[in-house]
Amino acid sequence: MSTPLNTQPSETPSTQPTTLPSATPSTTLVASDLDRTLIYSSAALALGMPDAQAPRLLCVEVHESKPLSYMTEDAAGLLERLAGETVFVPTTTRTRKQYQRIQLPGATPKYAICANGGHILVDGVSDREWHAKVVNRLVEECAPLSEIRAYLTATTDLSWVRKHRVAEDLFAYLVVERERLPEEWLRRFGEWAGERGWTVSLQGRKVYAVPKPLTKSAAVREVARRIGATLTLAAGDSLLDADLLMAADRAWRPGHGELAETEWTAPHLDVLAERGVAAGEEILRRFRAAAAR
Repeated sequence: MSTPLNTQPSETPSTQPTTLPSATPSTTLVASDLDRTLIYSSAALALGMPDAQAPRLLCVEVHESKPLSYMTEDAAGLLERLAGETVFVPTTTRTRKQYQRIQLPGATPKYAICANGGHILVDGVSDREWHAKVVNRLVEECAPLSEIRAYLTATTDLSWVRKHRVAEDLFAYLVVERERLPEEWLRRFGEWAGERGWTVSLQGRKVYAVPKPLTKSAAVREVARRIGATLTLAAGDSLLDADLLMAADRAWRPGHGELAETEWTAPHLDVLAERGVAAGEEILRRFRAAAAR
């Protein structure tokens, strides 16, 4: 069993007052990845059943006037109830702008973690002191973002790269043609970046390069400290979620994704058989059951 997050020392001072909820003797924090964990694009739904048996879907994200991400209607109801029973904290690699496109069921969460831990949003506003501490740590421990971008520009090929992107001036990613992505390039890039304090992760059509100290778990620890969490639950599907899952008291991953492909596991981790949008629904059921116990 992992050490509860709230027992770990805070990684940075907080600008928010530390208060414990007065209505309950204990507080459960639920930190969940979003994309391909709780919400799914049409390409990632993996319904795997006759159309007539497919679940009803709720669109939770629109981008450029087009529907983009979905949950099942049952999952939406589960999430709304979960958010009323626990402190639900969306925990995503998305930028703040990308996160704010999502309209999750129920009230807007008080806390959200964006940019893989680079920003803690409190009532929709980034905690500037937390962000400054994160940036200072990256400057001290990692090669600069400019060096990573220069490598990507010099070594990638337009035949398989669609876009080069920088997220919040913290990390970089490529949008690629997955079937054309050279495995040898990905291996070499991972080794090169690793020597410079960066992690490389392939998620769907995106190749991420993220500084190793930029983690979801550090930000979740800070939120857990602020709310006095006594139990932390987590879920995620990608390599960038591994530190979050390791730090939680209980964790789940779906039957798809980067962690499933590498058969990643941990003693307190439950591996679900469900894939696609059905996995998101099952994760929410597991969250509620664990919180109730």
